[in-house]
Amino acid sequence: MPRIRSVATVPALNRRTLLAATGAVSLSAGIGLALRPQSPAQAATAAQAPAAGSGAHAEGRSATTGPKGPAALAPYTRGTTLGSVATPRSGSTGYRRLGDGAGWKRVVRDELATAKTGRADRRTALAAFVQLTDLHLVDAQHPLRLEYLRSQNKSSWRPQEALTVAGAVSLIERVNSLHGAPATGTPLGFVMTTGDNTDNNSKTELEWFLKVMSGGRITPNSGDPRHYEGVQASGLKTYWQPDAALRDADKQLGFPRLQGFLEAAIRELRSPGLKLPWYSTVGNHDALPLGCYGSRGDSYLTEFAVGGRKLMSLGSAEATTLAKSIKNGSSPKGAAFHDLLRAHAREMRSVTPDEKRAPFTPAEYIKAHLDPAYTGPGPFGHGYSSANLSAGTQYYTFRIAEDVIGVSLDTTDPGGHYQGSIGTAQLRWLEKTLRDNADSYVIVFSHHTSKSMHNTHADPAHPAEARHGGSEVVSLLARFSNTLAWVNGHTHRNEIIPHAAAGNRSFWEIGTASHVDFPQLARVIELVDNKDGTLSLFTTLIESAAPHATDFSDLTQTGLAALYRELSFNAPGARTDLSGTSRDRNTELILKKG
Repeated sequence: MPRIRSVATVPALNRRTLLAATGAVSLSAGIGLALRPQSPAQAATAAQAPAAGSGAHAEGRSATTGPKGPAALAPYTRGTTLGSVATPRSGSTGYRRLGDGAGWKRVVRDELATAKTGRADRRTALAAFVQLTDLHLVDAQHPLRLEYLRSQNKSSWRPQEALTVAGAVSLIERVNSLHGAPATGTPLGFVMTTGDNTDNNSKTELEWFLKVMSGGRITPNSGDPRHYEGVQASGLKTYWQPDAALRDADKQLGFPRLQGFLEAAIRELRSPGLKLPWYSTVGNHDALPLGCYGSRGDSYLTEFAVGGRKLMSLGSAEATTLAKSIKNGSSPKGAAFHDLLRAHAREMRSVTPDEKRAPFTPAEYIKAHLDPAYTGPGPFGHGYSSANLSAGTQYYTFRIAEDVIGVSLDTTDPGGHYQGSIGTAQLRWLEKTLRDNADSYVIVFSHHTSKSMHNTHADPAHPAEARHGGSEVVSLLARFSNTLAWVNGHTHRNEIIPHAAAGNRSFWEIGTASHVDFPQLARVIELVDNKDGTLSLFTTLIESAAPHATDFSDLTQTGLAALYRELSFNAPGARTDLSGTSRDRNTELILKKG
């Protein structure tokens, strides 16, 4: 019997199909909480499931054979990067406008197993979900931001940062519009966001993130409620001054003057919230001030965050020194940053203090997810539970489908630095989870990639505990033949890596680009059994629902989301390789069954 539903023939709903239609449920109490029977989340997601007898072969039925049922789910390309991708319309220099471009084809990757003919007619869908990552919802006026590093590196500040909330809402609109999974048409079960949901460990950003995901009205403004007070209204040529006639550095590169931009950027907007259940994984920008300082409880940084002074300019030499310190992790608790702020106290500008800009603790992060106001379609806690609060952990498991579990890791290092690692206790927990669920397939989620887990600063709360890097995690996952994929983000780049081990112990590592830097993507992932000794993981990239083309006179919520993408494409110094190669985008990844 198929685990969820066959792509070729669609059985009536049974327990397994019901699991797929109603989203992921918990693996065990105290780790991830289940959707309650007949909850609003169940009702919402069950409505998306195909009726008994519908499916790929139901489309050709004659209207005379009976009442016409709901439209059958089937593979599709519209609304995905298989159909079209935002592409520059003309020119190769200066500010370039975007438009509709050709889509990216699907590539079959068979490094880990041979792709056998006829599998499309045999396969059965096991699970399908959406990965969001690196949303980086930015409080663009926050006093602790490092915009002034732009004096040594143009890419240290992004012209699109004031529009992150509008862009994220448009991405939610895209996910809500998907008609099942693109490759198989199977119902989508849930959404997982793999960290850096916020940008600066700020309570303002955390509130915006939870409202974006669960639905509600959001005013992406802090400080003075009447107007914007950040660097884009500073009169400094270092930054794009959209409302002013000033010939700033970005306008010299062709950036437009958009009067009313800043007023529009802080105007209230509304998120519909996800229609699917969603889960949350923590990233370094969610856990650490500025995403890099292991300074939880640092009273100086907290007072600075909520206070009324902001540094907006810095000489290139000092900026270079600070940037190197952050990159090398030589001051993981932020001592060098403290010294710099104190040294430039007289040069700071006045801004409106705001208590909501305070950094949040790991416990506050979990409590916010457990707030009933943000439950949305569920599950309650979005993976986190009271057990996490009691244990002081941010990792958990949940059930994706009857034969598939999800494992969410916490790869941030509390000791500081933006690269990751995990402690011995979590590594042992992961090993036990894999062993105890040997009869289920496993998909692992984390923020950091295997290549970006080489930070071994001690955890201040557990100074004697060893930290473990990506190579150790890969070795552990490869010991278990039920491990299928490790899904992550962090690098802001699409990269899919095969990990091969002895026998059938192999898995795919799927890294997805961010939604703050161009090309601003998320990913749909589908797991199918090919009924020939192999499995396939389909990956399909999606963009936000905003149109590719922009209209400078359109400063509505949708217009700002389109502008968000175009500004990110034109951001000075932005990397041009983040979309990855064709083998990292829309793929079919073949695996041997363990």
